[in-house]
Amino acid sequence: MKKKSIVTITIVLSILVVSFIAVELLNPNYETIETSSTNLSNQKICWGIKRAENHMQPDLGSKNKELMDKYEGISMGNAQDKYVYLTFDEGYEAGYTPRILQILKENNVKAAFFITAHFANTQEELVKEMIQEGHIIGNHTVNHKSMPDITDEQVKSEVMDLHTAIYKKFGYEMKYIRPPKGEFSERTINLTNGLGYKTVMWSFAYDDWNEDKQGREEYAKKKILDNVHPGAVILLHGNSKDNTNVLDYCIKEIKNMGYEFKTLDEFKK
Repeated sequence: MKKKSIVTITIVLSILVVSFIAVELLNPNYETIETSSTNLSNQKICWGIKRAENHMQPDLGSKNKELMDKYEGISMGNAQDKYVYLTFDEGYEAGYTPRILQILKENNVKAAFFITAHFANTQEELVKEMIQEGHIIGNHTVNHKSMPDITDEQVKSEVMDLHTAIYKKFGYEMKYIRPPKGEFSERTINLTNGLGYKTVMWSFAYDDWNEDKQGREEYAKKKILDNVHPGAVILLHGNSKDNTNVLDYCIKEIKNMGYEFKTLDEFKK
């Protein structure tokens, strides 16, 4: 009898354990997806800078600079060489990129264009022209998602699906990435480094992306020219009409100020 009781108790306990596990798995609050397989911080960093006056280099923030240095990213060159690096973010085409490319060609300036899958899929001829003109094509991910908000596997997919598509379509292999929305974490920058990418942020940007705030050409000129500094990584958005209208003037003025336009491949820290 004792043996049967022990068996019965064992069976009942087993059923209770299995039932408990099933309830936990069915619980909608049960987290089954790990954000990361590493112990690196996933604290979201929203890139921002504190501007300086008199064409001095801005303050990038100690944490920002620490991570950029640790993972060999690009955000600002050295303070000795009057080099500037021109970059554009291209999430979608608003009708201005052909003119931007023409202006760059006329001024013999090479830039980096960070594109999304939408831009690549809808503007193949423009991407082809960028490559043919010697510009750099950078990865801005498939869907422009904030990378700290998604899992390791999703980050890899966002980056490498676009990487593969660009290589198949154009025979071009990207190596620079700009995190969507300027948001990243140590986890994500470590992850994209492992995918063979160098992270590129910026040391100057302004609210040019807002299509409701166009028609401010003098404002755009002043913002850009007042904040030029040695080692500047300039971020402009290709959907800005103002940028397109002032680009030729600003390039010429920056050159008149004694600066040279360099590519990311020529970056000097």
